[in-house]
Amino acid sequence: MKALVYRQFGPPEVIKIEDVPTPEPKEGEILVRVHASTITAVDTFFRMGKPFSARLAAGLTKPKIHTQGTEFSGVVEKVGEGVTRFKVGDKVMGEPGPNFGAHAEYVVIGQDGVILHKPESLNFHEAAALPAGALTALPFLRDTGRLEAGQKLLVIGASGSVGSFGVQFGKYLGAEVTGVCSGRNVELVTSLGADHVVDYNLEDFTKNGLKYDVIFDAIGASSFGTCRGSLTSRGVYMSTTISFSILFNHLLTAKSSGQRGLISFTGLRAKEEKKKDLELIHALAEEGRIKPYIDKVFPMGDAVAAHAYVDKGRKRGNVVVSFV
Repeated sequence: MKALVYRQFGPPEVIKIEDVPTPEPKEGEILVRVHASTITAVDTFFRMGKPFSARLAAGLTKPKIHTQGTEFSGVVEKVGEGVTRFKVGDKVMGEPGPNFGAHAEYVVIGQDGVILHKPESLNFHEAAALPAGALTALPFLRDTGRLEAGQKLLVIGASGSVGSFGVQFGKYLGAEVTGVCSGRNVELVTSLGADHVVDYNLEDFTKNGLKYDVIFDAIGASSFGTCRGSLTSRGVYMSTTISFSILFNHLLTAKSSGQRGLISFTGLRAKEEKKKDLELIHALAEEGRIKPYIDKVFPMGDAVAAHAYVDKGRKRGNVVVSFV
């Protein structure tokens, strides 16, 4: 099979298409013919080996895992012995697990992994863009931020893959949601359900005097220190981007009864927790209450261009790579 492979850290050009062995499903596993995956910030951070904290997972001097891809959609091609939840021909979506590997024509995953049948209401591109961003935003807001109905939520990077789900889950949890984005994305963020939108080119939310119960920075564009003045007395600031600053503030304030600066390692949660959340996400998608936004779709052969596009930091929602 063909896979997107990188063997050194660097610019988009380190991504190559290589022929690699097609994996065989073992007992309890299924082989999925991948139709689509996404290129996320995690993929680009791991590819660059930057920030340095990314190398703690990606490898200190060179990549430990050569094929990226944190989410996929596709069709079950083959099942291993003992598989009962899926059959050949089933349309599925999910996350491949800690070893990634979704940027390939085939991926193997255990039937008890983070995988479900694809929602009928979504096409393969949309289904591929559902797991990672949604499985990040939901636990951040519900579990780490403990967002409640009636509270005020501010989402920084509201037009991105995680931020767009942050807006939607904020509304699902009953909050009054304000999204922060550039002017060209105001209409998009409004369409996602935001009650208010701040164009950061025209207004600095830290200087408008408004207070929020939860500030969710989905792109690492701010800090706890710069946002403290915009939090209520017991407000929570959260960032998805690992930095020494947020790690220090998490350790310092996690048990505080006042303002807190927190981070959550949602990718490291137990697969049982992820799977339960994916079932909720699946149901909400089927009901039309949440939906991924697709910015661009690139064929597998244009993976370098796809990485370069994501590197610009201007993508709206999700960038999808098609493998069929």
